[in-house]
Formats: sequence, C-alpha cells, structure tokens
Amino acid sequence: MSRRLVLLLSAALLSLAAYSTHASIWGAIDAYREDVVYLSIQHMQLVAISSALALVVAIPLGIWMSRPSQHRYTLPILQFLNVGQAIPKLALLALAMSFVGLGAPSAIFGLWVATLLPVAVNTFEGLRAVPAHLIEAAEAMGMTRAQILWRVELPNALYVIFAGIRTALAINVGTAPLAFLIGGGGLGELIFTGIDLMEPGMLLAGAIPTALLAVATDFLVGQAQFRLIPKGVNPLR
Repeated sequence: MSRRLVLLLSAALLSLAAYSTHASIWGAIDAYREDVVYLSIQHMQLVAISSALALVVAIPLGIWMSRPSQHRYTLPILQFLNVGQAIPKLALLALAMSFVGLGAPSAIFGLWVATLLPVAVNTFEGLRAVPAHLIEAAEAMGMTRAQILWRVELPNALYVIFAGIRTALAINVGTAPLAFLIGGGGLGELIFTGIDLMEPGMLLAGAIPTALLAVATDFLVGQAQFRLIPKGVNPLR
C-alpha cells in the first residue's frame, strides 16, 4: 500500500471519528445556514474588492520600481509598504477605522494596505530576475522598451508574480474575519459572537467556511498559476 493511500485512509478515519464525536456541533452549524450564506457573500466581497484594488496598485508599482532609473526609490517604498505587514492586523484595521470610520470602507482600506507588499515585492523581484541575455536579445531585435516589458519581462516574471498574489490573498482571507470588529461584516461576526456567547456551533459556523474559503482561494489561484503561465516559463509544467 502506497504512503499516499495510507495518508488518505488515515485522514478519512480521523474525519469520520471527528464527525461522529461532534455530530451535535454539525447540527448546530446547520442551524446557522442562512447566516453563513449571507455573511460568506459579505466576506468574499471584502476580499475581492480589497484584493482587486491591491493588484491595481501593487503590480504597476512593482513594475515601476524594477526600472533601472527608479532603483533609488525602491528601498524607501518597500519600507513604507512593509508598515502594512509590521503592524498587527487588528491594529491596522483600528487605524483604518480612525481615519475612514466604521463599516466596510475602513475594512476594505485596512485589507488593501495589508495586501500590497507581497504583490509589489514579487512583481519587482520577478522582473529583476529575468535573465539579462533575454532582454539583450530583444533589444537586438529592435523591440521598444514597452514591447520588451510586455513580451519578454512580464511573461518570464509571471510565475513569481502569481506567487505573490497567492500569498497576498491568503493574508487577505485570513485577516478579513477581523473586519467584523470595526463594523465591516463578514464571517467574523459568527466567530467572535460565538466566542463571546461560548457557542461552539456558532463559532464553527464562521470558522469552517472561512477555512474553506481560504483553501478554495488558494486552489483557484494555484490553478490559474498552472494553466495561464506558458510551459516554457512555468516550472510546474
């Protein structure tokens, strides 16, 4: 019997044992089904909007920093963006609330700030890692700087950029439950209310969909990374 099959069987047995032990908890989770659906939509909206805004800002910023003429600005910009990672996420959302106010806009702003650094860094590093001889060959063919960027540099850096996007989304999905604490909604409402009321069913009704959403997001981005990046520059293919 292969090691993989043994691991799968062990996981199945553990899952069955957990299910039989906590059947009453699963019943309690089912009681919050409508809340889970409604709050999951809120949660995904927060993640989608903040992530989209982060990509719109961080990818062009990473490209701009990678240009040789802008290297002197790279370190100050990265140090500034690192503030979003250095500050604890709850404190970051609290600061966003202080400037923007209670509600979804402040939650989106805080999540946006927390998501910028991985995308910007990976875009910058991915473009810097493009082999110099490829750029020299493109220049010898008479390509313009814009053509070299779009046809040579970005395709070769795309795998690293996707890795940054994957990391950023994982941070975003994991931080989004805290949005409830500043009136942003989302699955954190069930998690933190369940903790306050000492209701395991309510707690798990928020925690399990959050975990599933994180796994699904990572899987979808991983599939996009595998399928959209050409075979020649994709180490996974």
